[in-house]
Amino acid sequence: MLSISPVNDKLGRRAFLRIGSLGLGGLALSDLLSTRTLAAPGASPLTGKSVIFLFLHGGPSQTETFDPKMTAPPGIQSATGELKTTIPGITFGGTFPKLAQLADKFSVVRSFQTGDGKHDIKPVVSRYSNDANLGSFLSRIAGTTNAVTGMPTNIALFPKAVDDTTQPANNQFGKLASAGKLGSAYAPFVLGSGQLQNDMKLNISTERLEDRRRLLAELDRRKVLLDTAVGDGVLGRFRQQAFETILGGVASAFDLSQEDPRVVARYDTAPLVRPDQISRTWNNYNNYVDNAKSLGKLLLLARRLCETGCGFVTVTTNFVWDMHADINNAGVREGMQYMGLPLDHAVSVFIEDLEARGMQDEILLVVCGEMGRTPKINNQGGRDHWGRIAPLMLYGGGLQMGRVVGQSSRDAGEPATRAYTIDNLVGTIMHTLMNVGQVRLMPNLPSNLTRVVTTTEPIPELIG
Repeated sequence: MLSISPVNDKLGRRAFLRIGSLGLGGLALSDLLSTRTLAAPGASPLTGKSVIFLFLHGGPSQTETFDPKMTAPPGIQSATGELKTTIPGITFGGTFPKLAQLADKFSVVRSFQTGDGKHDIKPVVSRYSNDANLGSFLSRIAGTTNAVTGMPTNIALFPKAVDDTTQPANNQFGKLASAGKLGSAYAPFVLGSGQLQNDMKLNISTERLEDRRRLLAELDRRKVLLDTAVGDGVLGRFRQQAFETILGGVASAFDLSQEDPRVVARYDTAPLVRPDQISRTWNNYNNYVDNAKSLGKLLLLARRLCETGCGFVTVTTNFVWDMHADINNAGVREGMQYMGLPLDHAVSVFIEDLEARGMQDEILLVVCGEMGRTPKINNQGGRDHWGRIAPLMLYGGGLQMGRVVGQSSRDAGEPATRAYTIDNLVGTIMHTLMNVGQVRLMPNLPSNLTRVVTTTEPIPELIG
């Protein structure tokens, strides 16, 4: 969870705190030592909550997920059938047996629309967010690292974060690690992209390590200057915190071998869809394999990062939810076996894990793609691009759970009640992460940030 702490203002004016970076993807010492945090917790623009955005790249079908429409004619109704849920009268698609039994723990929006049927990353990075990852707004307000732990505030996770055998991140349809006009300093920390990010198992050369020791030694030599300003022993305490952060808690948070093996096994989605169970007919074969191998562990890693102070984690397994039944992609019936079963398992375990840990109000999980799918199944057994409605699921974060918000038309082709858009989703996320009224009072914020954070309206049925 994101933390802030008070700081002596004189410390922030000391020039020696500008002497460089400790590494860790831009982890500046000034960030680590709380010089960029805000003063009294009561006046903070931060709620202390975190968001995990699970992006289902490719565009999942609304019908085969949370709105099966089994009263519609064949060819429109869910190709995977339906399952009763714990909410009376509500059913989900046939590959969600575990989520169906947890439906009272999360909410779905059946009148959500993304605006167009283009492959991109618009729920996370688009004109709605001034081309910045949504987590970059939190970084701009809270600082790029957690004041207490040194954990990056904004992180993006791809399959290679948990499995070296998977493919690199796919930026064909947009860069999830973009910070737009907010500036590259606020871009998500991407695991495996260099510096200390090489799988966070402390793969640091002796020379690099000694550089950091020399940096801390230089701070020791300036101790007398700081003691005059803030009292004896402060620098020593900060020095210890800085080095322990680099060598300790932050690195271990990224290392799943530090987790209880039983928990890792419980999250693991690889056994659900083995490579030999996936047809090699499809050009997206490797994407399907990567998704099954990594999805559960990515959600586990995201939970660990939030526990250690990350405020926003973007999770994706790359481009897998496009179900045209063409040369690249399976149709909806087969595709939901590859995609639906791992998603059902991973999200269900995540929910049960957070409930058991009492963290259900501290982390918000958002699950959606860039669009939905056509109401009618095509001649090959797939569904094509559709921007007028899309599935959306949200869990935790102190929002109202166990709700089905809105209704779709008889063919699940468009909202039949008030349509909620990406702007409303952005508003829901920003209101979860921040006290918007306090953000309005902050001086010197760029206008593009202020608009996104303070003027987007959340989905009212979800806000308590």
